[in-house]
Amino acid sequence: MAGKANIIICEDDPSINKLLSVTMEVEGYDYRSTKTGKQCLHEIVSKLPDILLLDMGLPDMDGVEIIEKVRGFSNLPIIVISARGEDSDKIQALDAGADDYLTKPFSTDELLARLRVNQRRQERFGQMSQVEEESQIFENGWLKIDFDGGSVFVQDKEIHLTPIEYKLLCLLANNLNRVLTYHFITKEIWGYNDYDFAALRVFATTLRKKIEIDPSNPQLIQTHIGVGYRMNRID
Repeated sequence: MAGKANIIICEDDPSINKLLSVTMEVEGYDYRSTKTGKQCLHEIVSKLPDILLLDMGLPDMDGVEIIEKVRGFSNLPIIVISARGEDSDKIQALDAGADDYLTKPFSTDELLARLRVNQRRQERFGQMSQVEEESQIFENGWLKIDFDGGSVFVQDKEIHLTPIEYKLLCLLANNLNRVLTYHFITKEIWGYNDYDFAALRVFATTLRKKIEIDPSNPQLIQTHIGVGYRMNRID
């Protein structure tokens, strides 16, 4: 992702759509503005953008449905911008595969900061993947990560992870048996250490459901309450 990111805006509120469009134009981003889920999905498939700014309440489909559809074919970073501020709404969006969540009303400065963070994160993990290719395969008990192919296997069966789940898994795997603090993890994944820790817990929970044999009794990912997470070595 070189230079300014290519942005897709999906927002049906005319005033907010205009605000987002003007902000993108002033900041020099290449952007496309859409007002429905159908238009949004068409632009994503045809334009292959770098980041999606997504409202949750659209006239033709719910934002969660759009996230799920996008995650079916793309790891495109998705920043939700929504008036829905309840924790349950955030959890639902993050669980579906969103990368970030911004609640209305929001400042344009914060939005631009989130865009820069997501762009840096994509670039940083792209560089990390090049380093990981040296080892190529990570194995721990029933878990296998093919860094080169970006694939994860549980008991030799390939599983699907969202981009954030995969990045969290790789970060823990590359620091095996080390306790990583909440601040360290959010700094490494999102680029800033004041991220909503409740959202991080959502990603850790969904990751456990996918990689643990018994998610109610996790063996791979251990929680250190009030501190962070650690991946244990499984013999």
